[in-house]
Amino acid sequence: MTSLPSVRPVDLRSDTVTRPTAAMRAAMAAAEVGDDGYGEDPTVNALEARAAAILGKPAAVFVPSGVMANQMAMRVLTRPGDVVIAGANHHLVDFEMGASARNALVQFATLPDADGRLHLADVLERLDAEGDHRAVVGAIAVEDTHMASGGTPWDLADLRALAAAVDRPIHLDGARLFNAAVATGTPAADIAAGATTVMVCLSKGLGAPVGSILAGPEDLMARARTERKRLGGAMRQAGILAAAGLVALDTMVERLAEDHRRARVLADAVAAAFPESGYDPATCRTNMVVFTHPAARTLVDELASAGVLAGTLGPRVVRLVTHLDVSDDDLDVALDVLARGRR
Repeated sequence: MTSLPSVRPVDLRSDTVTRPTAAMRAAMAAAEVGDDGYGEDPTVNALEARAAAILGKPAAVFVPSGVMANQMAMRVLTRPGDVVIAGANHHLVDFEMGASARNALVQFATLPDADGRLHLADVLERLDAEGDHRAVVGAIAVEDTHMASGGTPWDLADLRALAAAVDRPIHLDGARLFNAAVATGTPAADIAAGATTVMVCLSKGLGAPVGSILAGPEDLMARARTERKRLGGAMRQAGILAAAGLVALDTMVERLAEDHRRARVLADAVAAAFPESGYDPATCRTNMVVFTHPAARTLVDELASAGVLAGTLGPRVVRLVTHLDVSDDDLDVALDVLARGRR
């Protein structure tokens, strides 16, 4: 691959690299604040109420990060020693540094999820195995969109079937739930309806500088606030951050379709540049292109030298992510780099 850096790097490492918009900065500067530790920050309260309504849940809690929200859910849904059924490639399992074992004292029963979902027969078989001296399942975790498979959204019928068939709480890791909603044309509340608790990130595709939401029943969210404090996540005049989250929820959801459009163009270019990967661009339905390469880290270094930043999910897995700060001009740069690499 010929090195020819662009004027500035095109950053496709993650949708977490976005910078707050002018509207977000203005809202942050003007935010009315109070002490959220006492429940007195009006902007935080407004964000939590707005998020709960969008997600169709009675209550919500604003937290610094998605990992913290996931960990709070594990703490309120399970008991120490419980098993949590989850996909082998779920973020909760493989990308949180063993946090659930450390924070909630739970273990995972991992199931195949290469296609981005848990299969109901697999879940039911593990639940049935409790009768064979297996550890009790405290909860089931699902991820939508499923990051490791390339931002794959769940089919709503599959989520509903899972919720109807099990008698355990379900936690929905919806870090990119709004990507799923836009890609499938399904309201976020409908996607989250079968889940006991749901987490969404404001700082990924929606472009807020920091923060996530955990939503669910009022009693569980009251307990989640205690767990937030135990994890060091209680904040004070956090309305400055919540203000950007409100702008994100109100103005940034529908524009995710632009990220999806650009990602699909990028997917076609990746398939053409690396036919040996076997990557099918039709699998790109949201804002991620995830494909195999025998030397993923070397490829990422070569892309960086040509002005395109990418990431890896493993020694042989490359990830490219479109987001708010990737324009059509940026996309053209990335496409040119990939085309020159193919030559």
